[in-house]
Formats: sequence, structure tokens, C-alpha cells
Amino acid sequence: MLILNKTAGVFFKPSKRKVYEFLRSFNFHPGTLFLHKIVLGIETSCDDTAAAVVDETGNVLGEAIHSQTEVHLKTGGIVPAVAQQLHRDNIQRIVQEALSASRISPSDLSAIATTIKPGLALSLGVGLSFSLQLVGQLKKPFIPIHHMEAHALTIRLTNKVEFPFLVLLISGGHCLLALVQGVSDFLLLGKSLDIAPGDMLDKVARRLSLIKHPECSTMSGGKAIEHLAKQGNRFHFDIKPPLHHAKNCDFSFTGLQQVTNKRIMKKEKEEGIEEGQVLSSAADIAATVQHTMACHIVKRTHRAILFCKQRDLLPQNNAVLVASGGVASNFYVRRALEILTNATQCTLLCPPPRLCTDNGIMIA
Repeated sequence: MLILNKTAGVFFKPSKRKVYEFLRSFNFHPGTLFLHKIVLGIETSCDDTAAAVVDETGNVLGEAIHSQTEVHLKTGGIVPAVAQQLHRDNIQRIVQEALSASRISPSDLSAIATTIKPGLALSLGVGLSFSLQLVGQLKKPFIPIHHMEAHALTIRLTNKVEFPFLVLLISGGHCLLALVQGVSDFLLLGKSLDIAPGDMLDKVARRLSLIKHPECSTMSGGKAIEHLAKQGNRFHFDIKPPLHHAKNCDFSFTGLQQVTNKRIMKKEKEEGIEEGQVLSSAADIAATVQHTMACHIVKRTHRAILFCKQRDLLPQNNAVLVASGGVASNFYVRRALEILTNATQCTLLCPPPRLCTDNGIMIA
């Protein structure tokens, strides 16, 4: 706790007076008897400020979220200092909205859980500092949460999933395959050697200037690629999946991004346009990139399934593959994973799209 306090103080420390005023703003009657333990979860690992109140049976009592997507679209990507300031501006309001929706008084909380890693240090610091001030005022237990473990276990809120199961976490900041043997018991099978798939999609979308496309101007990079890909020919360009001959479960997306950039430059010369203008073949490029990414993810996941089954780490029949994270809400990727799990006698489970992206519910 001392280490966390020291780290948090570098970034953002709300005054005791502000926290005290925040707590006084609640008019609930103290001393209410609750049958279940109730946890407030706070998430500020990247660019979403989120909070939720969940009881120990998995009931979501209240939640709130503030997305920074619109701001970061204008800057062409997440600027850590900007994200930090937006978290500072919104965290008190978001926590208050989650608590108000839950009809739970802060004094009736059983604990406060907060993301402490991994993520953007400046963003994490805001949530951590606010939480520790709240913990100090309320005299409640503090539960540090690993962001990726939260993503991995979210499925147990919506489905009855027994251990062990295989989890694929794919997002804008992370990419890994792990065998989940229990709460906080993970066997890492593979991870990205460079960037995450969502980061790659965002960079390709920026290079294609999709923010200038009339249908994609308000979408994040990944959403814009998925939207345009529906109109494109995924076989228009021939791009081989990365790590084709590597006998492991690791991922790589930098090479795919670089090859795509070269194709974009070539098409710009052919069409006689400058960088910053939208190509007529943008939909074909989007479809090709999405398809190649999905093939790569499926091939590495297939290797992980075979590895686990050969060593009896997963049941031979009805093994469960959980796909979570922002890229797991891409329906083309989900369909590709469905084909894989059908062929390997596994069951694919995905949290609802709103629980795939960062949220306070998974932390609580």
C-alpha cells in the first residue's frame, strides 16, 4: 500500500477536502443491511474512465463510463498527458454516477477495486490516487486489479465457465493467449512480440486517412476498418500472415502494418493522390488487413488448443475458448474463431461487446 501511495502521488492526488465533499454529496441512509458483499470497481488504464458497483453474486448494481474516443480521434491517437487530464476531469463524476445508479452509500461498500497495471502510467495514476484517497476516508479494503486478468475472468459474470479454459485477449494495447487454471492462476502460452492488433488497425486506419471518409469520420480506427471491410474484397491484395513458420503461439503485427503501408504508398502513386487523401481502394485494403489479421490470430490460437489438448491441460471435448478485449468485438474475427472452435470440438464464448472493451464492471 505504501508503494502504491508513493507511485500515485507522482501523478495526481485529489485533496482530502474534495473527497470529503464528494462523500457528503450522498444522501443515502447509513447502516443499511446488505446480504452480499459489494465492490466498487474503478478503471482508468487507458482512455476510458469507468466505474461500476457489483455484488459478489455478479449482479451489476450501477455503472458509468466516460469515453475519450472523440478527443483522441482529433489528435490521431492517444496522447498520455491528454488522457490523464480527461481522467482527472471526469473520475469523480463517473464514480458518483455509478454509486448513485446503484443506490449504494459509499459507507456500505465492502471494498474498492482498481486497475493498477498494465496500462498508461499517467492514466493508471489518476484512478489509483483517487481510489486510495477514497479507501483512506471510508476505511475500506483496497483490491489491486491486473487489467488483463479482469478481461480474462469477465466471462464468468455472464456464463458458467469452469476452470481450466483457454483465453485469447486481443485489444488495442494487448495480445496474449493463456490457459486460465484458476483465479490469478494463468499459464502464458503466447503474446505479441511487437504491437497489439488493435494498435495495428488504428495505425492502418490513420495511414488510410479514414477519418476523412464520410462513413468513418466518427469511428475509432478499428471500427472504421471493420466497417469498410464489409464493402471490400479481402483477396484483392495478397498478404501472408506473419510468423508463418514459427512453431509457437506468439503473435506479430508490425510486419503486417509495414507491408500494408507499402501497398498504400503504391496505390497512392497509381491513383495519383497525395498522402492524406482517401484511396478508392481503401475498402479492399481494409478487408485484406482484417482478413490477414484474423487468419494470424486463428492460426496461433489453433496451435494453443492443440498444445493444451495434447498435454491434457484442456478437456478433449467441449473445451472452452474465451475471446475478450476490444478486438474480440470485431465480428469478422469472432466468425473466424467460431470456425476454428467448431473444427476442434471447442466452445467459443465472448463477453457482450460492451464488456469486451474497458469497463468498470470487469474490475469490480
